[in-house]
Amino acid sequence: MEIDDRDFLNTPPVKTVRFGGSVAETLEKHKQGDSSDYELLKHQLADPEIKDAQIINWLQEFRSCVTHLTKDHEQLIYNILRLPWLGRSQAVVEEYMAFLGNLVSAQTVYLCACLKMVVSHFTPRRVTICEGGVDISDSDDEDENLPRNFDRCHQALQLIIRYVPFTSRVLVPILQDNFPFIQKSSRTLECYVHNLLRVTVYIPSIRRDVLEVIIGKLLKLDVNASRTDIEEAEEKALQNQKADNQTEEGLFDMDEDVSPHQDRTDLMVHPVAERLDTLMAVLMAYIKDVCHVNGSLHVEMTKELYKDLLSVFDKLILPTHASCHVQYTLFYLCSFRLALAEAFLDHLWKILQSPSQPAVIRQAAAGYLGSFLARAKFIPVLTVRACLDLLLSLIHRYIDSQDSSGRQVCCDISLHGPFYTACQAVFYTLIFRHRAVLEANMKKGLEYLQSLNLERVVMCQLNPLKVCLPSVTSMFAAITRKYQVVFCYTVIERNNRIALPVVRSSAGGDSVTTNTNPLDSFFPFDPYLLKRSGKLIEPLYQVWEELADAELLLTKTGQQSSREDEDDFLCGETPQTEGIVGMTPSSFDSNLCSPNSIGSPPTCLQRRF
Repeated sequence: MEIDDRDFLNTPPVKTVRFGGSVAETLEKHKQGDSSDYELLKHQLADPEIKDAQIINWLQEFRSCVTHLTKDHEQLIYNILRLPWLGRSQAVVEEYMAFLGNLVSAQTVYLCACLKMVVSHFTPRRVTICEGGVDISDSDDEDENLPRNFDRCHQALQLIIRYVPFTSRVLVPILQDNFPFIQKSSRTLECYVHNLLRVTVYIPSIRRDVLEVIIGKLLKLDVNASRTDIEEAEEKALQNQKADNQTEEGLFDMDEDVSPHQDRTDLMVHPVAERLDTLMAVLMAYIKDVCHVNGSLHVEMTKELYKDLLSVFDKLILPTHASCHVQYTLFYLCSFRLALAEAFLDHLWKILQSPSQPAVIRQAAAGYLGSFLARAKFIPVLTVRACLDLLLSLIHRYIDSQDSSGRQVCCDISLHGPFYTACQAVFYTLIFRHRAVLEANMKKGLEYLQSLNLERVVMCQLNPLKVCLPSVTSMFAAITRKYQVVFCYTVIERNNRIALPVVRSSAGGDSVTTNTNPLDSFFPFDPYLLKRSGKLIEPLYQVWEELADAELLLTKTGQQSSREDEDDFLCGETPQTEGIVGMTPSSFDSNLCSPNSIGSPPTCLQRRF
């Protein structure tokens, strides 16, 4: 009878060929100084041709003398942990798990080694194809048994936790240390992240730490795939595809109705962006599954996940510069329930108006606040108005404090950074949401906008229009002019004739004006570029209604300027709005040659005497 045909649960193992005595005898002889059988045992355990029956036989013997497997037998234990048990029969798997349970309960010194062994199987096995002594391929093993093997890993981990309750305290560092390099394939990273998230299902106490590990890695991918690089890669691929199609049309007279986009897939052209897209899709699927039970939102579980993600947001995402996509995990979660979105806004507001927070963190919070209000479709106009009220209250109080200080007020980003980011948050929000504010009742909407006293903000000595991104300034000016809320063009024209905002030199002495503007990286919820995970974001996202709002910038065309009204574009044209038609108020979505050229005015060095 073949070994694979036997029922190992109900019949004893067949007699196998082995050398040396029993495991107990071998350990005793080793203790007395005779290590010949001991070394032979280690050698046989490392045999790649080892049979199932041999493994079961040895494991049963090891279990019977597990109390003798002390630290002195570390190398022997490591050989057992390297046994290829996952791909074996169910009988081998069950015997191996029983051995693991006995080992960690009797010898906790091997707990970390057992955990590392299990976690090492969280990624697919690597297969190297060698031809002529040269490795020509190093690809993931697409073993059809991979899901079964992962199931067995999680069964083993749960077994260990049952025997050693404090396992969770030592598991997180092991999960972090075994995380594959971010240059590994999407498949490898996907499997590992999926398995880490699966661990949190049965060990919820480590979920926050696991999310921190995963999001930390995602941020590394995110900042290494800049928005510009992703867009350029996609554009280049599209151009190449069009060129190929034209060539094929010339050669084969292909049907002209074939779309150049027909053969495009959901894969990202940029390799780092492709890995990030894969992992973001896994993480968002996890968020959805945790928060929903039988298709319905589970409020308590959603709240707990929100708390964990918010903690990771504060620690990792908020302080990270140039992150484009990872922050959308919270954006997606907040879409499940309005209370979550309002809680997130409240959290950002508390950070912004807290003087104990570093200025750079307060500015980042203002950026998130404005961008979230502008881009999240699921935020109702009442919430938008409430947030605008809070922001304007903060802004007016700050202006009051500067006016009453008795000091000369100057436009200095380094001194008033949170103030300027709060102003830009207001301008940006109104650009995207002014229609929502006005459409229900135009009269009441206009009265509300007038009550914000935006004119005082625009005309104050701190001069926020001088610091805000030109694209935001131009569109805000056009919108507020159309509805006669505030006239910005006098200030804009004056700002165009003077130097840039002062950025104080850290070395002291005379101030030097540069194009260093912390508001350049203002929009954390700029358009989402990743294709597969982006399908979840698309229905929740407020896109820039370019054609409709661009008309605002054309209202001056054909009009006769009135010299009696000094705010009417100063006799027609305002350089600030030149070339702005068709530009989005995003720092990246523009029709300029360089996406970076929107953020700050031209470089100008001017020493003040």
